[in-house]
Amino acid sequence: MAAQDPVFGFDADDTLWHNEKFFRLTQGRFAELLADHAEPETLEARLLAAERRNIGHYGFGIKGFTLSMIETALEVTGNRVPGEVIAELLAAGQEMLRHPIELLPGAVAAVAALAERGRVVLITKGDLLDQERKLAQSGLGEAFDSVEIVSDKTEATYARVFAGAGFALMAGNSMKSDVLPALAAGAHGVHVPHETTWALEEADDPAQSPLFHRIAALGELPRLVDRLI
Repeated sequence: MAAQDPVFGFDADDTLWHNEKFFRLTQGRFAELLADHAEPETLEARLLAAERRNIGHYGFGIKGFTLSMIETALEVTGNRVPGEVIAELLAAGQEMLRHPIELLPGAVAAVAALAERGRVVLITKGDLLDQERKLAQSGLGEAFDSVEIVSDKTEATYARVFAGAGFALMAGNSMKSDVLPALAAGAHGVHVPHETTWALEEADDPAQSPLFHRIAALGELPRLVDRLI
């Protein structure tokens, strides 16, 4: 593809395949294990606070989530959490890392359709090994012209990935990570809502940006692109 060809970016987790629901299931198990020490709502709030604190240390992904669960367990038990509970939390994290990929409806067709119209790029954040594992299991690895696994998605990330593109678009479920920084970099941002979204990925809609779009499912993306280019 020439430098001026369209470039289409796709998020991975909860855009191409399910992700957050496995965190929710594990969090439910976490609440069960610590039910004698705190109410579910308290545990949820304490865990979210730990995740927020720890992003700068551990980054995004399952490993940081597991460490945040252990930290929260120590906090709510006054450092008296039983070793068996720690072992179960570690096992739950390891099970998440082994969970097979479940593609979302329309993911394969959407990537293939946009590959016919320009360059397709996967732009995802999180643990390198885990994201590589998920991409390999998805069967979509060969569909992308390039893959970007970054520690965080920022305006600078999108400016670099979309540099020289005649038309640039980013599609994903996270308003905070997939849409707003892409818009700031001058690209079209397409919000594809998922049924579950991590609280730290939520953000308000952009204010009347002509580059902002929302679709109900990935299957609508090729038609949107055809209207825009």
